[in-house]
Amino acid sequence: MRNWKQLRTELLQNKAVQKEYDQLAPRYMAISELISARIKKGITQKQLAQKIGTKQSAIARFEAGNINPSLGFLEKMAEVMGYKLTISLSK
Repeated sequence: MRNWKQLRTELLQNKAVQKEYDQLAPRYMAISELISARIKKGITQKQLAQKIGTKQSAIARFEAGNINPSLGFLEKMAEVMGYKLTISLSK
């Protein structure tokens, strides 16, 4: 039985998979950082949703990577947890 690291290494040998993986990396990095911030603050999805004026299911969909959130949504999430959303470009 392969573990995740072995499977990932094997899959990323395919150039098409590697390209798609690289394109999705920023999205999943943002999701991971916001989940970590929420957990660090001890806030549930439901509490976060109430603070930004949405439903818990919207937070769950975001955290699962099933929606493409607006910048406003990301800013609200960061703000209620005491963070500032920062976006940068690189080559």
